[in-house]
Amino acid sequence: MPSAVYAGYAILRSNLTDGSPKDIERAVSYGKKVKIYPYAQAANPPQTVLVDLLQKNFGNTITYNIHFFETLNDFVQREPWLERDKAMIDPLKTIGIEKGKPFNPDARTKEILTAAVKDAHTWIDLKFQSVFASPFYEGTSWALPAPPEFLKGIMSNYAVPDSYPIDSRAVGYMIAYFSAKHLGAGQYYLLTIKDSNGKSFEGAKQYKLHLPPNVPVKLYWSVTVYDRETHAVTKGMPYFSRASNTPGIQKNSDGSVDLYFGTKASDGKQSNWVPTDSQRDFELMARFYGPEKGFFDKTWKMGNVKEVK
Repeated sequence: MPSAVYAGYAILRSNLTDGSPKDIERAVSYGKKVKIYPYAQAANPPQTVLVDLLQKNFGNTITYNIHFFETLNDFVQREPWLERDKAMIDPLKTIGIEKGKPFNPDARTKEILTAAVKDAHTWIDLKFQSVFASPFYEGTSWALPAPPEFLKGIMSNYAVPDSYPIDSRAVGYMIAYFSAKHLGAGQYYLLTIKDSNGKSFEGAKQYKLHLPPNVPVKLYWSVTVYDRETHAVTKGMPYFSRASNTPGIQKNSDGSVDLYFGTKASDGKQSNWVPTDSQRDFELMARFYGPEKGFFDKTWKMGNVKEVK
């Protein structure tokens, strides 16, 4: 798997089966078998350093301030220019980012750039909200959280020379740090930012999602709460999602599942409840691992999330 850049990353998922402590131990042990080292040291590879981020105060959300431009400059200095990105060389020079030269904006330039990146955040978020105008299920607010032109580009590695959807890339990477090249083959994602009344999810309110029986997946499904502003998990929560392999997840008599979201669990609903921060709006991401035909032909349909009074 060739890399077009010098510093990169890979995402490897060690899937759970039933989510029990023993199952988690198995998955973690399997993940630790992965070894990463420079190819030049393959004959005598060094020990791979493993860090448990659950034990670290770790965050990698986008910073909409001057630090954004500082990290952008770091990238420009470190990495080669890809052919498709060379159109950005001269525009970046106008704000002081140029390969081989230091980035030292004066006070006025910092003020301008800080205002600009905040405006950009607002503009990109509006573009993001337009994604839901074409829902996956008709009559709902569930949608694949990426514009069609972005998906077309990423799946072909931008092979079409007459198409490079910069704005759509901004939307896609604002909410996610990667995009699957073969979306649908092993996983599929649906996101919603509003309830059945068309209102944004508020962390202080209570909500319910009904999942009909026989979800068409080979592996499992999950639903995760993310912060609406950062699109990352909400800090300070004991956990962020519930899944079909969550230990103790309760099913209804017909095999369907009801999930609950809010600051506290209703009586007897703890196993099916995901906590929210009362001070933060949120969004919900549903993941389907090993989606089957019934998922794509929509003979199985997931409805909107409803507020519980």
